[in-house]
Amino acid sequence: MRVNKPTIARVVIIVLALTFLYLPIGTLIAYSFNESKMVTVWTDFSLKWYYALFNNDAIIEAVGISLLIAAMTSCASVVIGTLAAFVLVRVRYFRGESAFVLFMTAPMVLPEVITGLALLLLFVTLGNVIPFFADRGIIAIWIAHVTFCSAYTTVVIRSRFRELDISIEEAAMDLGAGPIKVFFAIILPAIMPAEVAALLLSFTMSMDDLVITSFIAGPDSTTLPMLIFSSVRRGLSPEINALATIIVLIVSVFTFFAWLSMTKKQKRKAADRAKAASAKLKEEKALIEHHF
Repeated sequence: MRVNKPTIARVVIIVLALTFLYLPIGTLIAYSFNESKMVTVWTDFSLKWYYALFNNDAIIEAVGISLLIAAMTSCASVVIGTLAAFVLVRVRYFRGESAFVLFMTAPMVLPEVITGLALLLLFVTLGNVIPFFADRGIIAIWIAHVTFCSAYTTVVIRSRFRELDISIEEAAMDLGAGPIKVFFAIILPAIMPAEVAALLLSFTMSMDDLVITSFIAGPDSTTLPMLIFSSVRRGLSPEINALATIIVLIVSVFTFFAWLSMTKKQKRKAADRAKAASAKLKEEKALIEHHF
């Protein structure tokens, strides 16, 4: 049996790419079970760094702060992105549309250093007038994260808005539904996949941000990326390997269940289409037999 050479080349390229991407992660996971404090020297299998991780109050606090900020950021960014996308798609030719698009998408192209410095100057200036902004804590980081995450959520949700069939909304309004009822009963369910994608994207970006947070964060609001970066600068710690392994495990589990849910949904849709086609075929046969 001959094997096509392009097929072999494709398999080799895929294997090399996956190895390049996931070998460092696999090495990190393996060394999280290393007993030695030297993260590059294997001595014996041990779970002591996981016990040390869960007893490290600084890491636990940083994880809690990052999760809280990411959850708040994702919710606010999706709301702002939905409103902005609705205005851009459904409200046509309003004055200042170009400026509105520019200001909504500018954080996507600006370097994070510039964005972080601008936000730092903003909070310092506001802190001189309003004492609340002088304490750059969780709220300040949240505002900064919403600033750049809203641009991405707007782009994601806007692309879904453009695909909607406006005739369904017009039919609902002709039947007596108000604008708010139409939005929550028709538009929101239709754009829900984009809403979920934007929510996950903004959550991940907020959890992962280091540069902007480093400009904004005060001494009592250290996030997880800041803690990991400062720890790595002082020297690699096996506790960071254990933390990274747990994060990879959680992400892998969520990804697997999301893939499983999508697979089941696609199979269900395929089965429904097959049933509909079979019922239509039977109906056509019945009509033909009745005719003759």
